[in-house]
Amino acid sequence: VHSLARLIGVEEKLAEHDLMVLESAALLHDIGIHPAEEKYGSCGGKLQEQEGPAPARAMLERLGYREDDIVRICHMIAHHHTYTGIDSKELQILIEADFLVNLYEDGSSLETVRNVERNIFRTESGGRILNEMFFK
Repeated sequence: VHSLARLIGVEEKLAEHDLMVLESAALLHDIGIHPAEEKYGSCGGKLQEQEGPAPARAMLERLGYREDDIVRICHMIAHHHTYTGIDSKELQILIEADFLVNLYEDGSSLETVRNVERNIFRTESGGRILNEMFFK
């Protein structure tokens, strides 16, 4: 997810600082999986969103991230499985990168891929990568 998020972010010409925030969120986006499994015996997307920000915040604080960046990164972690109300280009890119990986790993049908392309993808670079991965 990180490599794809970085690639899309660079191609979409994100500012250097916004790219750093995106990459940090991409590296940590699934940090809520293990806490969700331990707490609920499940790691569904909504539980990942719920359980991910706290350990991400603790890690980012230890690493010396600025508070405003921690807030942005935790917000992205808390919304990377929420496909409405996407409020930043960085979150959009994170969601697209996560979908690219999940569609591939799940062996999704071409019909599913087209549906995701229509309903989720908004960046030119993400759409191009999706088409190269699944339709070329």
